[in-house]
Amino acid sequence: QLRLVESGGGVVQSGGSLRLSCVASGDTLSGYSIAWFRQGPGKEREGISCISGGFIIYRYEAAEDRLAISRDVDTVYLQMNRLRLGDGAVYFCAAKRSVHCSRDSDFYSTWGQGTQVTVSS
Repeated sequence: QLRLVESGGGVVQSGGSLRLSCVASGDTLSGYSIAWFRQGPGKEREGISCISGGFIIYRYEAAEDRLAISRDVDTVYLQMNRLRLGDGAVYFCAAKRSVHCSRDSDFYSTWGQGTQVTVSS
């Protein structure tokens, strides 16, 4: 059974950088599409980016040109640069065994617990 654990969150000053990690266990990540979502206070869950089982990267509006997804054998990363106050949120990774990606959170069958990112002024 696939399990996902996010890490790398914390407090960062505006303009700074963080790299989040999503480590898979219980199953290999091969053949899965993995997406990053975030949910800020009082906001809906928002898709950031997805890397598909076909190794195609999709960048959604929230990613702009500052948040970039990548993947390794059992880990998916989200490199976040030039962070802004609006980037403060709980960040989640999510997976589905598929060659496709989706920006719809309902698409994904496995979720991590989330990691908190706080951006200070």
